[in-house]
Amino acid sequence: MNAPRQRPLAVGTLRAFEAVARRLSFRAAAEELHLTQPAVSRQIRALEDEIGAPLFLRGTRHVELTGAGTVLLRSVLPLLTQLDAAVRQIRSTQRRQPVAVTTFASFASLWLLPRLPDFQAAQPAIDIRISATDALAELDDPELDLALRYCHPDDVPAGSSELFGEMLTPVASPALLARQPLARPADLARHTLLEEDDARPSAAYLSWRHWLRLQAPTGLEPRGWIYLNYTYQQVQAALAGQGVALARMALVQESLARGDLVEPFGGGGRIVSPFGYWLVRWPGRRERPALAAFEAWLLAQAAATRAAVALASPAAPAASAA
Repeated sequence: MNAPRQRPLAVGTLRAFEAVARRLSFRAAAEELHLTQPAVSRQIRALEDEIGAPLFLRGTRHVELTGAGTVLLRSVLPLLTQLDAAVRQIRSTQRRQPVAVTTFASFASLWLLPRLPDFQAAQPAIDIRISATDALAELDDPELDLALRYCHPDDVPAGSSELFGEMLTPVASPALLARQPLARPADLARHTLLEEDDARPSAAYLSWRHWLRLQAPTGLEPRGWIYLNYTYQQVQAALAGQGVALARMALVQESLARGDLVEPFGGGGRIVSPFGYWLVRWPGRRERPALAAFEAWLLAQAAATRAAVALASPAAPAASAA
């Protein structure tokens, strides 16, 4: 053997060494590595030359590790395992396909996020980045692919797709109704109403005052009010039995289906507004299969929501669903 060298070992020869050590056969290692047996033998000889010690005892019909080979194998096995894991992670990351969506916080919390596990199970290679903010993103934002927006049909950007319209209905927890029955609108005088404190134009249709003018006896006043900034806070308060909410049906449909919330007046308490929910496509976005798959899934989920709550078209005029 030549004198031991000081430079680092080449990883390729370690692959051949590990395969021979595991199989104890040059022929089997060559088949596994898709190399010829002489090529594997040359790699092992080169490695032994680099180390300055024999790694295998070569017999006519068998191969054995030497003491030096056993010592080297203890280091090589975890090294190659860690290296392979790192390469798999890098390759997996490179194959992942991101889609970026912006929407308002309540829609993300109450509608999008509860459904997202179904998409992830069907499309595990697609990563969804959700920007949940009530501030409207600019349509030229290069970091975004699409938006899920709530607006009037007159304000919808070109190229958008309807998700569903808006229907509102009083909802309360079964525990609250057990303590204080609510059989007709006049009974709201004995309840606290959970009001969304919103100054946008849509607030005229979302407010309890609007609903009371349409459905309740003239001059009815509730026992009290709780004003909340966000829709999801209103829903959480209703689930906790803190009062009666005027809820957006598309966002509480699953809570109603599970029985966590109840419509005390049934279909007779529902009203619709001219506002609705839309899928807005960014004009300069890069079209790709991952984005198309996510959009198709969103539209299918929206269709299921429309079917579940029989929502009116977003373009329909406001009217009482008596």
